[in-house]
Amino acid sequence: MSGETEPLIQGNPSEQRNYAHDDVENDAAQQQSRAIRIRTIIWSILGLVFIVGIITVLVGPEHYDSGWPGTLPKDPDLAAQKLLAMAPVIKRFVTHIYSDLPVVARYGWRNNVSDIPLDGKMPMHVDIPRLREGKVGGFFWSVYVGCAERSAEGKDFTHATWRVRDTLEQIDVAKGLIAKYPETFQYVVSSAGVKESIAQGKIASLLGVEGGHQLGNSIAVLRQYYELGVRYVTLTHTCHNAFADSCGYLVTIPPLHYGLSSLGFRLIEEMNRIGMLIDLSHTSDLTATQAIMHSKAPVIWSHSAARAVHDVARNVPDEVLGMIGTDEGQKDGVIMVSFTPDFIAPEGEADVQRVADHVEHIAKVIGKKHVGIGSDYDGIPSTPRGLEDVSKYPNLIAELLRRGWDKYELAGLTGGNFLRVFAAVEEVARSLQEVGTPPAYDVYEKREDMPIRREL
Repeated sequence: MSGETEPLIQGNPSEQRNYAHDDVENDAAQQQSRAIRIRTIIWSILGLVFIVGIITVLVGPEHYDSGWPGTLPKDPDLAAQKLLAMAPVIKRFVTHIYSDLPVVARYGWRNNVSDIPLDGKMPMHVDIPRLREGKVGGFFWSVYVGCAERSAEGKDFTHATWRVRDTLEQIDVAKGLIAKYPETFQYVVSSAGVKESIAQGKIASLLGVEGGHQLGNSIAVLRQYYELGVRYVTLTHTCHNAFADSCGYLVTIPPLHYGLSSLGFRLIEEMNRIGMLIDLSHTSDLTATQAIMHSKAPVIWSHSAARAVHDVARNVPDEVLGMIGTDEGQKDGVIMVSFTPDFIAPEGEADVQRVADHVEHIAKVIGKKHVGIGSDYDGIPSTPRGLEDVSKYPNLIAELLRRGWDKYELAGLTGGNFLRVFAAVEEVARSLQEVGTPPAYDVYEKREDMPIRREL
C-alpha cells in the first residue's frame, strides 16, 4: 500500500504511531509555516512598493498623490540627472523625440543597416552612447521623406513621385536598426508598450510619418502605415498636399484649401477611428484650427515652438494654443518643443535658455500638462548652444529647475504629458470601433487612375 494510507491502518502495537513524537513534529511544522507566511507577506509588500514606484514614474504627474522617494539634490545639474533617471525623456527624433535618424541612414549609408555603427560615434546628434547619457527613455523614429517638386507631382498631386515607396523604405530601415540593437531599443506600438519598455530599461521606439504627402493621396495607405506600426502622421510638411494646407517654413505660404480639404476631414475621422495620433506641426493655422475642432481625439505638435516668443510661421500662435486644454470647448493635446534654431530665436541667438523660454510660454498659456520635448535631432543642421546633441537633455531640465519647475511638472514634460495624450487617442479609437464606426473608403476625387463612380 502507499504511504498515504498507512497511517489509517490499525496494526500491532510496535507499528502504532508515536503521537508524542508527532506533536513535536507538528509544533516544528507550525513554526516553519508561520515563518514562511511572514516571509511571503514581507516580499509581497516589497513587491507592491516596487510596482507602485514604477507606475508612479510612468503614469504621469497628474496621478501623483504623494512625493517620490527621496529628494532631489539642490544643485540643478545633479537634480536633472537624478530626475531623468526616474522619468526618462520621451521625444521625437528624424528618424525624429522625435529623431530623423532614418534620414541619416538613408543618405549616409544608403539604408544599409548592417553598416550603420549606431553603438559608436555617429556623425550628427544621435547614437546609442549619447542616448544613454541623455537619459532618453523613448522616441519617435520619424520615417520622413521630403516633399516632391511641385512640377513633378502636378498641380493636383496626381503624378507618381515615389513618396510612398521611400516611406516604406524608411519604415524598413527604422525597424532594422531597432532590431539590430535589441539590448538597447524595444519596438512598441502603444502607450502601454512605452511604459513596459522603460520599466525594462530599454528605449521605447515608435514610428511617425512626417507629412500627408507621404500618403499618396490615399486614406487606404494611412491604414496600412498603421498596420506597419506607424503611430503618428503629420498632416503636412512644408508643402500643401491633397488633404491639407501647410504653413510653409519661416514665412507663411499662400493657402490652397484654406485649411483641410474635404478629403482631409475624412482623413481626420479615419485617424481617430484607428488610433493614429494627429500631428499639427508644419500645418497652417487654419489647418490646425479645423483639425482641432473636427477631431474627437487629442492632438499633438511633434516639433514646434511658440510664435509669441519667436515670430515664424512654423511656430504655434497663442490663439491656436488657447484651443488646447481640458476645459469646455477645448481639446487635450501636447506641444512638443522643437530645438530647431530658426524656430527658437534670431540667427545666432538660440541656446538652452531660449528653448526654456518657449517651454515656459506654452506652459503659461495652456498649462504645464500640455508641453513636451520634440527636439528634431538629426533633422536639423545646427542646434542651440547647450543642446548640441541628445546627451544634453539634462541641461534643459536643469534650466527649468532653476526657474522653479518641480519634479512632477518635469516628469510630465519629459514624457508623462505625451503618454496621457497617447492613451487618450487609443481610448477614442477603442470607443469608435466598439460602436461599429465604419472605415473611410473615400477616394481622392482628382485621381485619374480610378474609374468614375457610377450608379449600377
